[in-house]
Amino acid sequence: MAEGDPGRVVEAVWRMESARIVGALARMVHDVGVAEELAQDAVLLALEQWPRTGVPDNPGGWLMLTAKHRAIDLVRRNTRYAQKLAEAGRDAEDRVRSAEDEVNEALDDPIGDDVLRLLFVACHPVLPAEGRLALTLRLLGGLTTREIARAFLVPEPTVGQRISRAKRTLTEHRVPIELPPPAELPARLASVLEVVYLIFNEGYSATGGDDWMRPSLCEEALRLGRVLAGLMPDEPEVQGLVALMEIQASRIGARTGPGGEPVLLLDQDRSLWDRLLIRRGLEALARAEALGTLGPYGLQAAIAACHARAVVAEDTDWERIAALYRVLAHVAPSPVVELNRAVAVGLAYGPARGLEIVDALLDERALRDYPQFPAVRGDLLARLGRHDEAREEFRRAAALTRNEREQALFLARAAAQETC
Repeated sequence: MAEGDPGRVVEAVWRMESARIVGALARMVHDVGVAEELAQDAVLLALEQWPRTGVPDNPGGWLMLTAKHRAIDLVRRNTRYAQKLAEAGRDAEDRVRSAEDEVNEALDDPIGDDVLRLLFVACHPVLPAEGRLALTLRLLGGLTTREIARAFLVPEPTVGQRISRAKRTLTEHRVPIELPPPAELPARLASVLEVVYLIFNEGYSATGGDDWMRPSLCEEALRLGRVLAGLMPDEPEVQGLVALMEIQASRIGARTGPGGEPVLLLDQDRSLWDRLLIRRGLEALARAEALGTLGPYGLQAAIAACHARAVVAEDTDWERIAALYRVLAHVAPSPVVELNRAVAVGLAYGPARGLEIVDALLDERALRDYPQFPAVRGDLLARLGRHDEAREEFRRAAALTRNEREQALFLARAAAQETC
């Protein structure tokens, strides 16, 4: 028997094995919601039995086998019901044997197609973004509803409703538990990558609350990205996203001061950056480049690599970053990309050039409530010596953000303009 507190072991095993178990069961019963219920039944049984019998040597295999037997019982019950409706008995029995064979295959596959199928189903475009986020964290991350709610600062019942609606939508639309056909793969993969990166970004720069970051979400997104890269090693954008997250995650230890206050990129102590994550990110970027032309995530990773390679902020190759942003604006145009390009241009060629780009975005509705827009404009104005205008921009940024740490940062920058 394995050692450890049974309750903690169950929680840890569920976090590690939930995707594989639910994915295998979903392939059997063709319903994500039912598959998760069966898996949860196995977890409850473990919580009842393991304190008495001890933790088994292979706790993940125990959960899988227990859930498998419950799934086969369910298939048999449905088969008997179908038989009563005059289905052929031989065909029905074949369905049971097929279900048994599928889970037996899953037991021999530590992480494989079942996890990939589940990820594509959880990120299906038929679901709204918030449903995809919640369902992915629930099914692929093994997070509880309470943990997801705490991470995104929304009420627990709201998250529960999103998950329930997402499962119901998948059932109502009869979304198959399978990988998309080749013709649909690029669009569907884009949805998966978007969800993973949204999870990472919410951890890296929290949109609300009193914490600048939520590193646990970054870790979860990184785990999902690494799994995806292992399952789809020949997809350049998968490698690009992993590279981007690895490099950005390397800065987490330097992004806050002793009191939890934000520390901006150019002010960070780069000796605190995680060199292992940087090396992993650069290796993933090299794999993406070897696979073909860089896409949006790969280009952002290349930009992040410019920062990672600079030993001190003054060594940053801002001209290369500005050029990469120009390419990114061509490949994936958006007002936010243009805003970031303005920052790079301002540092490469002077604040006046950067301000020209920002001012061309003044009428962009997508940036109207985006706190980074007045913050960037304020920074450029401050560098031009236009401190009264800069102060007002930083105040506007503070009014727009829902993150308390970020609000304090913007207000401090506004106050600093009064002494210039």
